[in-house]
Amino acid sequence: MRCFRTALIQMQVGADLTKNLDNAAKHIAQAKESGAELIALPECFNSPYGVNFFKQYAESVPQGRTCEALSKAARDHSVYLIGGTLPEIDKDNQKFYNTCTVWNPDGDLIAKFRKMHLFDIDIPGKITFKESDILSAGNQPVTFDMHDVKIGLGVCYDLRFEELAKLYRLLGCNMLVYPGAFNTTTGPMHFELLQRARAADNQVFVCAVSPARSAKGYRAYGYSQITDPWGKVLAQAKEHEEIIYADIDTAQCDAVRQQIPIFEQRRLDVYDTVKKV
Repeated sequence: MRCFRTALIQMQVGADLTKNLDNAAKHIAQAKESGAELIALPECFNSPYGVNFFKQYAESVPQGRTCEALSKAARDHSVYLIGGTLPEIDKDNQKFYNTCTVWNPDGDLIAKFRKMHLFDIDIPGKITFKESDILSAGNQPVTFDMHDVKIGLGVCYDLRFEELAKLYRLLGCNMLVYPGAFNTTTGPMHFELLQRARAADNQVFVCAVSPARSAKGYRAYGYSQITDPWGKVLAQAKEHEEIIYADIDTAQCDAVRQQIPIFEQRRLDVYDTVKKV
């Protein structure tokens, strides 16, 4: 399976968990009706985004209510579903994580990625945010296979770290998916730029899916996007609630890599030498 339709659901998120889950289910059904086989939700799709909310909305994975809803949606519509992220509590260590889950068409959990790079920034007069006040960082890159297509996962701030994307490329990924909630300060400057850079650097498709912009609280930038291995934007949302689609042909990755062979073995040998120094 090298060709498939991808849908990114840029949905409005509020304080009511039930409404958020129902809204996600409605949009997943709509995306399936439009032919999507791989569907992705945004970061913190089930709860408001903010350090004041992570503990309040935290659930276990996969036992929680949100995971049950994601499993059901994937199974009911027979799709691969990237469940955005949810605040996760690990009851073994009592730590909290920003966690992305992936579900196959049988409703089985096939991947779980914990955000590796926490969003700790301070732009004077603009925005100050410190996820690490509540959240712990994950420490494992995670991929999953959709038939013969390998897909790598990241969350929001992970998009800024080219090393993670490069590792996924070396692991054989043809697509990277980043549920994210860039804000209205950094989003206009960097959201599209970073996606195109990761795509062109690594000759992969890149999908980044945001919540729709809210009138109050944390204001996500929106502008969910699908980018091809040339760095060309295939589809882009605006700031409001909508679904964007793209028909993905992973043979395009092979074509780009043959035409511009930036991952030649001799260069990888150089990287290995640098690691040893």
